[in-house]
Amino acid sequence: MTNTTIESVPTTEVSQDAAGEATPRKLISVVIPAYNESDCVDELARRLQGVMESEPGYDFEVLIVENGSSDDTYDKLLVIHEADPRFKIIQLARNFRMDGGLTAGLAHATGDAAVVMTADLQDPPELIPQFLRKWEEGYENIYMVVTERQGTGPLRTFNSKAFYWLAGKLTDGAIPRNASDFRLVDRGVYETINTMQERNRFVRGLFAWAGYRSVGITHERPPRFGGESKAHSLKVLDLAFKGIFAHSYVPLRLITVTGLAVSAVSALLLLVFAIRFVVAGVPFAGYGSLLGFMLLLFGILFSMIGVVAEYIGLIYEEVKQRPNFVVRHRVGL
Repeated sequence: MTNTTIESVPTTEVSQDAAGEATPRKLISVVIPAYNESDCVDELARRLQGVMESEPGYDFEVLIVENGSSDDTYDKLLVIHEADPRFKIIQLARNFRMDGGLTAGLAHATGDAAVVMTADLQDPPELIPQFLRKWEEGYENIYMVVTERQGTGPLRTFNSKAFYWLAGKLTDGAIPRNASDFRLVDRGVYETINTMQERNRFVRGLFAWAGYRSVGITHERPPRFGGESKAHSLKVLDLAFKGIFAHSYVPLRLITVTGLAVSAVSALLLLVFAIRFVVAGVPFAGYGSLLGFMLLLFGILFSMIGVVAEYIGLIYEEVKQRPNFVVRHRVGL
């Protein structure tokens, strides 16, 4: 794949209002985690420059979080920064996954609003002007709602649909269905998120929990521009479970409900067998029935223990108080 030349574009810090007086222009921070995105970053920069040129009423800074890549993503980002200083680099000491990269970028954002997106161009930069128009209308959290996922396999599509359905049920609809991480948030929103120092971070859920005036914009998610997807099924499932357990106590409540239900059924069966013993003289027949019922109860019991273990694991991560990211280098900041 050929490299795209990144042109240097000067920025202007003031604009004129209706009376002709110079006023500071609002700054938009674009936060982008990038992990092994060598095939995408040049095209990403080119398209972002086109968006920035189409919005002369705003100043922009692009904070690209190099998330422990093993390819030449960082080297390409250095070239992009040299050509256009609006592109700034935060290199992490290792890969802190998507939510760690987002957390690092938002911690360094200084804009009046921040755009959060991925580097693989599945979040089209050309949607940013629509976000800005909604922000100008007074919305504080504008996010993309995925209507269709192009270039995604059936298993990945099923996992996404299952997650949103389950998350919606367990969180009383707190996490909007098919809402992506691609969004524009007001400074007040991302500063609120920055104050949340929990270690098991599901940033999409944190934005939903914070509230504010929110609106979704529907759009089809295009396929990756290049490279390979890092959203493998096991990693996606792990993130989904973390997101659900970090934002819902319903699984714990289900343990109590299940225990009460099994106890009620057991009491009822005991009563039936007692009556049968009085009438027929035999409580029940068959060793297999007894063994099967015991195995069923043990299965339910260990499932409950597993749910409790997941919550204990989350608590264990929290009490260690390790940082959500470690910065190795900062370029342009």
